Amino acid sequence: MDLSIILASSTPSMSTKMLLHPPRRNSSSFLANKKFRVPPPTQCNINASNKVSDNSQAIVRRSENFFQPSIWHYDYIQSLSSEYKGDVYVEKSQMLREEVRMMLFKAENSVDQLELIDVLQRLGVAYHFNNEIRNMLDNIYNMMDNSKKDKNLYATALGFRLLRQHGYDVSTDMFLSFQDEMGNFSQHSSIDVEGMLSLYEASFLSFENETILDEAKDFTSKYLKEYLSKNNDESNDHHDHYLSLLINQALELPLHWRIPRWEAQRFINAYEQKKNMNPLLLQLAKLDFNILQTIYQEELKVSSGWWKNTGLGDKLSFARDRMVENYIWTVGNNFEPQFANLRTVITKVNALITTIDDVYDVYGTFEELELFTDAIERWDPFTIDNLPDYMKLCFLALYNFVNELAYEIFKDHGYNVTPYLQKSWIDLCKSYFIEKKWNHSGYTPSFEEYIENAWVSISAPVILVHTYVLIPQSFREDELLQYSDVIKYSSMILRLANDQGTYERENETGDFIKSIQCLMNENEVSETDARERIKSMLSIVWKKMNKTAHDSSLSKRFKEIAMNLGRMALCMYQHGDGHSIQYSQIKNRILSLLIQPIQDNIYV
Repeated sequence: MDLSIILASSTPSMSTKMLLHPPRRNSSSFLANKKFRVPPPTQCNINASNKVSDNSQAIVRRSENFFQPSIWHYDYIQSLSSEYKGDVYVEKSQMLREEVRMMLFKAENSVDQLELIDVLQRLGVAYHFNNEIRNMLDNIYNMMDNSKKDKNLYATALGFRLLRQHGYDVSTDMFLSFQDEMGNFSQHSSIDVEGMLSLYEASFLSFENETILDEAKDFTSKYLKEYLSKNNDESNDHHDHYLSLLINQALELPLHWRIPRWEAQRFINAYEQKKNMNPLLLQLAKLDFNILQTIYQEELKVSSGWWKNTGLGDKLSFARDRMVENYIWTVGNNFEPQFANLRTVITKVNALITTIDDVYDVYGTFEELELFTDAIERWDPFTIDNLPDYMKLCFLALYNFVNELAYEIFKDHGYNVTPYLQKSWIDLCKSYFIEKKWNHSGYTPSFEEYIENAWVSISAPVILVHTYVLIPQSFREDELLQYSDVIKYSSMILRLANDQGTYERENETGDFIKSIQCLMNENEVSETDARERIKSMLSIVWKKMNKTAHDSSLSKRFKEIAMNLGRMALCMYQHGDGHSIQYSQIKNRILSLLIQPIQDNIYV
């Protein structure tokens, strides 16, 4: 897969070719003659009361206090509770859902149907009505007349966004009627601010070469900014607070790039301010949000207990203890209650990734990491005697986790996923070591070299391979032998967002060079210019992701999780390194999602 167009489109002065994938490995040789066996969990003979030791005390390492301790203490997590666990709230939710189902049944006008679907999605309760929504969209799609010149910009853009989001083949030609004879969007369209906002949000679901949506984005963005500057007087009786709030949020981060669960929390607060809001929908949304919160709290307790039992947080004090952050990623990726096991397992994956990342970036010496990488490639606990104790602990925690997970999947579904899980971890550690070698030798890679390795070292392939084998779908080996384009584009979004957010911290601490530095060094541009180029690349990758997800035969659930991983990255790194620094914005988002229920006194 060649992403040279990303580099060409975002940085016209560059001649270097940007590739998304490293040279192909012979996956068949890696998997050849692999027999399924599940070794018993292997134990490490480290005294549980002691920190891991290092035989060479002369080695200079970073401080073990390189990262701040977690602000979410184990005892606090275990103490979490909520009144909304009671059966009375579940029964009330079921009653409200039936009332909303009747509302969906009675909606006949296509615009009313589209608006109702949109509100249900943004309130976070659409998953209760998947069949009804699909039937509605099927009818709307089948009744579309592309030859008809619709002058309702709001309805046209809303229909386009929802239909494309749900995988329907819709053409951008429906927007031609809003352009003049010169191909420019007509100024008369700007009198409808809701239509302009709707078109702006729709433009982010574009594919490559859909220039009409690029023009729409520029046109509506300019208009919406001007609208806010002229209508920011909240004391004005004619000021629409609800609409202005939606515009502000859209300009900050478009709806298509936002995480569904955090969007639900924000939209509930916004929708409550709408003059003609539907109290039934609001009541269901609040209650459902609080009920799901109780589920998340119980899952977090289990994950926190697992993390404590591994001993990694206690013994490897140089590594980030970020269990709550590791868990919140999984809620962002897939929030629905029936996927509790997926969230629990991927939380473990995230915790192991974070720890091993710090082994490579923070604590391990070059010689130790060379041995550790070789041990991971061998995947044999009988070959780790030459590793220092802290690396033995990491290896065995990972080894036991993968084997136990593979056993559970084989027992329940009959699939041998061991080789694929192993390969994803091997690829990750090899990519970490490439970065370590560059840093050790003082070598500065080109942007092309960097990104060929960095889309793997960001760890998204590991997360998504484990996700693939955990969600209900038809298991296909060919979809795991090589990382699919869906995985690669999700990885690219995560990598570019991460580099934007972590640059300041990692630049100060002297960590390995990232994409911003590569662009600055290679093209002699400022940090500001490099960041703008990264933003342009993100937009292009999102277009590729939109098209690839639309066309891919992978399950709808998997594709949505892959897209949500990219969305979660934009959220976590929006204001800095939210995964590592525990700054106030992320803390408040976690509190609102996991800890603090939405207050309302009309549930029962």
